Amino acid sequence: MMKKCMCMPAKVGGLLVFVGGLNWGLVGLGMFFGGNWNLVTLLLGSWPKLEALVYVLVGVAAVMMLFGCKCAKCKACMTGAAQQ
Repeated sequence: MMKKCMCMPAKVGGLLVFVGGLNWGLVGLGMFFGGNWNLVTLLLGSWPKLEALVYVLVGVAAVMMLFGCKCAKCKACMTGAAQQ
């Protein structure tokens, strides 16, 4: 669950990581059940550049989540100093 005191880029990054994880889970289930359940391809397959951009953004969000956001708002949130 995302904390309320996080900055907007951290919230968007968390959402992108969630969507990416959900997409990969559906890709795996589709392989078991013989279908193509890749939502990014199903929604944006006719625009390969936009599809690639979505994958890059999810990857950047994952790296951002790995290292954490360094802004003052997120630092205060992680230390518990910000109570909202």
